[in-house]
Amino acid sequence: MANQSSSCPILCASFNQDNSGFAISTKDGFKIFDSNTGRLCYERSFGAFIIVEMLYSSSLLAIVGAGEQPSLSPRRLCLFNTATGAPLRELPFLTSILAVRLNRKRLLVVLQENTYIYDSNSLAMLDTIDTVPNLKGLCAFSPSLDGCFLALPASTTKGAVLVYNVMELQSHCEIDAHRSPLAAIALSSNGTYIATASEQGTIIRVHLVSEATKSYSFRRGTYPSTIFSLSFAPSLQLPDILAATSSSGSVHIFSLGFDTNQSRSKKSISFPGLILPDYVNHALDPAHRHVLHNAVSAGVRSYAVVRKVDKAADSPEFATCRAVVSLIAYNGYFQEYAFSINNQNESSWSLEREFNLLTLVSDGAETS
Repeated sequence: MANQSSSCPILCASFNQDNSGFAISTKDGFKIFDSNTGRLCYERSFGAFIIVEMLYSSSLLAIVGAGEQPSLSPRRLCLFNTATGAPLRELPFLTSILAVRLNRKRLLVVLQENTYIYDSNSLAMLDTIDTVPNLKGLCAFSPSLDGCFLALPASTTKGAVLVYNVMELQSHCEIDAHRSPLAAIALSSNGTYIATASEQGTIIRVHLVSEATKSYSFRRGTYPSTIFSLSFAPSLQLPDILAATSSSGSVHIFSLGFDTNQSRSKKSISFPGLILPDYVNHALDPAHRHVLHNAVSAGVRSYAVVRKVDKAADSPEFATCRAVVSLIAYNGYFQEYAFSINNQNESSWSLEREFNLLTLVSDGAETS
């Protein structure tokens, strides 16, 4: 996620595919951190980067320069090996690269009017998707090989989204989600759900990818706000939690499938051919929204992910959902919260960790 404003020191921030690590970049270079411990694992200081994407916890990075020096062109993708401190391969493009996504089988490069699909191992180009003008490089990717989808805006005048199967190299569906153009998209890691928010930022909608049908509508707030990030919990089946950050400075948690008033349906859930609980097609009321106010200053870009979700039955009548929510603020701070909700729909937030990403120094970090 790139920073559209120059007022904050962080230019981009991204978590890897399983949220076990994350990367940030500044005008001086980039850093790689371990999400679980906060340890600085690697740093490289040789200029500004607008894209730094990890491949799980491997030594491979996909990086794109900010163009402040000729060797760091925004039109060139560099596959970089942190183990050797040297480039593995470079891919040039005619226009600036706006986003990069990857897993162990696919490498996706998003330009303003085209998206290129490569084989991650051979780097052979597999397909090209012609898109509507996508000035912000808006996209979402589900890294699971069993439900490997790419989502891109399908219109510049309304909130339509194209869902493309990058393993089968064919369009899967197109979803009309909002009346206004899209501002944020997220896919669950298994490709089951897609969440969208428009430029209005008041409503967040969740659709079932397999059938392109709306499953949830959540009201984030009454007044317009810019949605900075959407992120599903890393569930292997039904994602239970969706996190959102916005220009209001708040973090919102929305409950999906965690029924706070009755036990979860025992109907089976699988993908494809997903069978959903009876209540899944009903819009949820504001009681399913849980807000942490003033997590960051209003207007500061932020990026939150749900790293872990646990469900524990303290008693037959009192089931609890606990989650770990990690947040990167583009003013340079990392925060980690413990979030919990019980069957009475009572929730709590606890700040577990907070540190400055720009000043953190680790003796064990590799540097170049």
